[in-house]
Amino acid sequence: MNTLTLRIYLTVVAVLALFAFASGWVVQRHLEQERTRAESALSDRVAAWGELIQRSLPGTEAPRDEQAAALRDWSQRLRLPLALDSAGGDRIAASESFLRRQADGLGRGLPIRLEDGRTLWVMRPGMLRGQGGRADQRPPPGGAYGPLPFVPPNWPRSVGLAIILVVLFIAVAGGAWPVVRHLTRRLKALKRGMEVFGTGELGHRVEVTGNDEVAAVARSFNDAAARIEALMRSQKSLLANASHELRSPLARMKMAVSMIDAAAPDQRERLKREIDTNIAELDALVEEVLLASRLDALRDLEHRERVDLLGLAAEEAARVDATLEPAHDGAALSVVGDERLLRRALRNLLENAKRYGGDEVSVGARREGDKVALRVSDRGPGVPRELCERIFEPFYRLPGHAEKSGGVGLGLSLVKQIAERHGGSVRWEQRDGGGSCFVLVV
Repeated sequence: MNTLTLRIYLTVVAVLALFAFASGWVVQRHLEQERTRAESALSDRVAAWGELIQRSLPGTEAPRDEQAAALRDWSQRLRLPLALDSAGGDRIAASESFLRRQADGLGRGLPIRLEDGRTLWVMRPGMLRGQGGRADQRPPPGGAYGPLPFVPPNWPRSVGLAIILVVLFIAVAGGAWPVVRHLTRRLKALKRGMEVFGTGELGHRVEVTGNDEVAAVARSFNDAAARIEALMRSQKSLLANASHELRSPLARMKMAVSMIDAAAPDQRERLKREIDTNIAELDALVEEVLLASRLDALRDLEHRERVDLLGLAAEEAARVDATLEPAHDGAALSVVGDERLLRRALRNLLENAKRYGGDEVSVGARREGDKVALRVSDRGPGVPRELCERIFEPFYRLPGHAEKSGGVGLGLSLVKQIAERHGGSVRWEQRDGGGSCFVLVV
């Protein structure tokens, strides 16, 4: 049996047993208090009846018939079974109800010792067998009333209560078992799902049922699994494309190194420049691959600060000799973000525009709702509309552009990742008069 299932079930059963014990104890105490109050009331009433009757009965010198008639009269008035014994213990008289109940074995009377030595027996209707004194029991002398005999607990009622509590306990304990099994079955299913995912089946998901904490854990696991799967897929694609892109500069470098010893002096300088160019391309490729990998794994920004995007645009425009468009409304164009990443995104857009658009490159910033949009425009060949989304995919380059302009195809993909990490986006628009306009919204 599963340990968690057993622990939860035993906890439920223990709490239920404690509740049943406490409930039974409270009910039993209540019944005992009620019996004590009833016995006290009965004692008081019997004492009152004894005082009333002994003052009204004829004395011991009166004939027995007269005493018997008076006793039967009081029995009818009080509607109580009564009997009277002499000081010597002989029965003087008994009412019909007393004799009938005594013959039926329904009970015996309670003795009251009268001042003149006689004994008055009172039997309440409905008294149980064993309650009351024996007929030969002698009350204490001195005319005091005999004490009420000890009444044992009402065993039938107590046993009935115990049986009800036991049946209730068994019923609830039996009903708790399938509930606990259902809960732990879902936990075991979640555990099996995690084990399957851990073996490498990244597409595996667990079933989400209900709307409780277990379902919330299952949903969290599925979300985490989807993110891990996407991250691993992205990493595999990035590694495969990076491996492919590394071959070209490495092959060119290998060829240049093999030719450099036998080359003429002027050719040797050209080969050295070729090697330097390939080294720079390799360095840029490695840097962009590392940054793309880090952004894939980044859930939130590591550094947050207030960044002046207009000032950032002015600095980067001056670096590549681009035209800075003035802000129209004069509003503050600053956002909270990572200044280094935002600078990298803007620099990639400007270098991309410079590579494809020549000298007619401009950059501007404007407010778009509660965000700021950086617009980088050029007069290059533009992008076919059906490919305006694919250009932001890693290592994707327009046909023919790689041979003419170089690059590894990670620049725009990094811009998109940086924008998304800042809660923004990037899009391509066709520029009026020809060319492209890339809009970075953060």
